[in-house]
Amino acid sequence: MEEGIKPAARNNPTVVATKWAFINALTAIVITYAFEFSNVDPNSSLKYLSYIPFIIFLFLTQKEFKDRIGGFMTFGEGFSAGFRYALFTGLIMAVFIYLYCAVLSPAFFDKAIEASRAKMEERNMSSEQIDKAMEISKKWGPLMAAFGTAVVYPIIGALISLIGAAIFKKERSAYDIVEDAVDPTV
Repeated sequence: MEEGIKPAARNNPTVVATKWAFINALTAIVITYAFEFSNVDPNSSLKYLSYIPFIIFLFLTQKEFKDRIGGFMTFGEGFSAGFRYALFTGLIMAVFIYLYCAVLSPAFFDKAIEASRAKMEERNMSSEQIDKAMEISKKWGPLMAAFGTAVVYPIIGALISLIGAAIFKKERSAYDIVEDAVDPTV
């Protein structure tokens, strides 16, 4: 048994999922600030690079949980561990995104709004429509970004958790059950 981990915590997917969610959040924060300091366009497709660590850490969550429970894991257990990780990551990142847009880096948020304005002008939208959209974006943008993050991460995570659960699934066979059985006469 691992030192410092209580037996009940060993078999709890929430413990593993929370650990990896915080690791992913720290990684995503570093990537976010790296993009900001590199002057990457907020609407660039490079923003999707942050999903690579998300996927890797989801699989690591499932793998670590499987290892903690003895190397055997049902599909449902694997999905549960992965989905919990995605849910916790979504909630942590929603808080960060809100703080980032509203407090930590409102200039970066304003830059994203101006890029959106330029796209609307390219589509020949009327100035009233653009002004209304900008007003709503400035007022509700950070909150909507946080809400979107809290929803999108668990949805994407659920899909990827299905894949990971299928990959890492290893159920006990009858032979494994007999081999692990304790002889009561001894």
